[in-house]
Amino acid sequence: MTSKHQFSRLETSVNALCSRTVRRDSPSPQLPVNCKAMTGIASTSVESGLRRPRRMWVGVRSAAATIFLFFVLYVAGFGIFADHVVRLRAPAELNPADGIVVLTGGQSRIDTGMDLLKAGKAKRLLISGVNPVARVDDLRLATGGDRALFNCCVDIDRAALNTVGNAQESAKWVSANTYGSIIVVTNNYHMPRSLLEMRRILPNADLQPYPVVNTPLDDGAWISNPDALRVLLIEYTKYIAALARGLFPAEKSETLSAPPSTTVAHK
Repeated sequence: MTSKHQFSRLETSVNALCSRTVRRDSPSPQLPVNCKAMTGIASTSVESGLRRPRRMWVGVRSAAATIFLFFVLYVAGFGIFADHVVRLRAPAELNPADGIVVLTGGQSRIDTGMDLLKAGKAKRLLISGVNPVARVDDLRLATGGDRALFNCCVDIDRAALNTVGNAQESAKWVSANTYGSIIVVTNNYHMPRSLLEMRRILPNADLQPYPVVNTPLDDGAWISNPDALRVLLIEYTKYIAALARGLFPAEKSETLSAPPSTTVAHK
């Protein structure tokens, strides 16, 4: 039985009670007044019961609308992010810098950094995020770099475990060497988040991005490429998380004051 039917039956019963003739010798001469109060109470109780489901549905609709809005914004943001990433290219002209930072984790990153070092684009090179068990000779042989160049001008960071760690260790290295300009080498899809994390700790440094592009996808091919779509979607989600981290104060002073966890390659 619905609430409206219950209210109708209750109202009928109360009206019937109130419509009875009150005897003059009745011990309750205020029965009509009490009946009006009873009617009001009954109406208020049932109306409250009717409003409660309405408020619930309003809340559900509001929550659904909010979720849908965030979904639309997420999808639109992903489209902008992906279009920006696939258009990134290595600059045709690159100004010389104090140092080069290569963030490991992707194909051809170290090779590209070594080529820039050979070309005299910087004084030293930091390879950040090297596996602790990897030997210097393994890196040198894998990249085809000559021993003299590794011994004089390459530093290795084995402490960084992720992009945040890359930024922190790179900042220590930059501070220890009093560098003001850095060439950042990483894959194109990883570049936006890498720059975001590094600029958060090194706001005054001149960071020049040098994206490594292994598979050109600027013709829209990423939309039909499941692997590229997966990589871009994961990286976009991480980028959003990195933006959210910016809402909290960064521990920049503690990061820069700590000694760098780097070693010279020939050691």
